[in-house]
Amino acid sequence: MADIMKNEPHIVRVKDFRIDADYAAWLSEIKRRYHSAQIKAAVKVNVEKLAFNWSVGRDLVMRKAEETWGSGVVE
Repeated sequence: MADIMKNEPHIVRVKDFRIDADYAAWLSEIKRRYHSAQIKAAVKVNVEKLAFNWSVGRDLVMRKAEETWGSGVVE
């Protein structure tokens, strides 16, 4: 008990911890929100990568049209 009062790490035994319905529901909600955040992050990254790729493609088309690099750079 003295260790707990000093805020030092301690081991929680399974018999000291009870998982009730409220805790299980809360944990399930945390997992759902985390998974949702992962999906949203992946979508945002993909949108940015796609926008970048389109802009590079547009730049290549414009450079090719201007022929500022010579005809052999972009075939």
